[in-house]
Amino acid sequence: MEHISSIQQQILSKIATSDGHGENSAFFDGWKAYDLDPYHPMENKNGVIQMGLAENQLSFDLINEWIKNNPKASICTAEGLEKFKDIAIFQDYHGLPEFRHAVARFMEKVRGNRVRFDPDRIVMAGGATGAQETLAFCLADPGDALLVPTPYYPANDRDLTWRTGIQLLPVICYSSNDFKITRHALESAHKKAEESNIRVKGLLLNNPSNPLGTVLDRETLTEALNFITEKNIHLICDEIYSATVFRQPGFVSIAEIVQENIGKCNLDLIHIVYSLSKDLGFPGFRVGVVYSYNDAVTNCARKMSSFGLVSTQSQHLIASMLSDDVFVDRYLAESSKRLGNRHSVISKGLAQVGIGSLKSNAGLYCWMDLRKLLKDQTFEAETELWKVIVNEVKLNVSPGASFHCSEPGWFRVCFANMDDETMMVALNRILNFVAQNKEIEATPRRQYRRNKLEISLSFRRLDEIMMTPHKMSPHSPMSSPLVRAKT
Repeated sequence: MEHISSIQQQILSKIATSDGHGENSAFFDGWKAYDLDPYHPMENKNGVIQMGLAENQLSFDLINEWIKNNPKASICTAEGLEKFKDIAIFQDYHGLPEFRHAVARFMEKVRGNRVRFDPDRIVMAGGATGAQETLAFCLADPGDALLVPTPYYPANDRDLTWRTGIQLLPVICYSSNDFKITRHALESAHKKAEESNIRVKGLLLNNPSNPLGTVLDRETLTEALNFITEKNIHLICDEIYSATVFRQPGFVSIAEIVQENIGKCNLDLIHIVYSLSKDLGFPGFRVGVVYSYNDAVTNCARKMSSFGLVSTQSQHLIASMLSDDVFVDRYLAESSKRLGNRHSVISKGLAQVGIGSLKSNAGLYCWMDLRKLLKDQTFEAETELWKVIVNEVKLNVSPGASFHCSEPGWFRVCFANMDDETMMVALNRILNFVAQNKEIEATPRRQYRRNKLEISLSFRRLDEIMMTPHKMSPHSPMSSPLVRAKT
């Protein structure tokens, strides 16, 4: 194998023979464990439940209803057939005007109509992945770096660095202040880069945060804007979870901060990444957006977009959907409500067995605190615990180390990609595991002696407290990927 590898390195490119895609991390290993043994409520009850997938499936019934009531929106229906030829043959990489206009208006609605977006600055990309990489190509050269507060999404290492050759440098944040970004942390990371002769070209912020599920407040965003202005570096704000906020404080876009600081900041340094993957639950449509206040970046990104366009069929359908104000208003309100209810289910379920999680109000996941389950406060102990959770408890949760977390013992747990019954199965597994783990001093000893029936009943009582029916909710996805995996 080593001989073959050596030959491959001689005949292929460095990208082809590198591991820059980043699949050698626990984040992706958990997915592989799920793929090998996926949970099914009837055919594989002891399989792995996928809690590593940040996918929004809780409001698909609203999407389905709209599609059923608007068959002309698709060119692949008898009602929409008259549009087929025009849409099929036209592929301007600027994007359909109605699509760019609809996306701009949707972004405004999500931000409470407090800001305006120019449709001519909406640049298409192949999902947020393509948008991130496009911006990286526009802003930095190989060897340059972006600062990124920790913990951050593991695939950033792939999306931003693999093909561009740039670096990501961590801005270390801590649980002592709920992982908030401080000016001291920013300055420290920037100084360390300078001492290493690394040119910093920008700061990447994820708002709302993945994996924390928290929103950046106005003060933090303003401080970040001041920081990049003083350093004359770029600010990239990844806002792909902006419509997943389900509780106050509300979402504040960097666009609002820019609007409040016109004349005090350099607009050429501000860029936004957006997509419809999380807010609408459309990751398969690969609708990513680059929105830059810099004309040169907008022009360059638009030329680059020809390598990752959104199909005109998808543009046409989405433009029709997002132009329906009644539907959009209803969807945003109902999706927020359902995400909040599901977050309550998992956070209260964890709290019932003494497991904490970071106080959050956005996203499709929670940041679970299992530090007191670690044998030692080390990342080696975190990995050992994670392997038990994946292989024995049969839950694919993502360990904090894969998110570059500064402290061991934190795990991201996704909750919006499954139906109510699967969620209850997952919570029962967690309860059983914690009840059997005698290292948690806060858990009463009598709980260890409970049998499985008594443990299950405790969650039935939890259902009553939360007023969430144990049976399938009419708003639950009736066919989650967990079910589809075996059918």
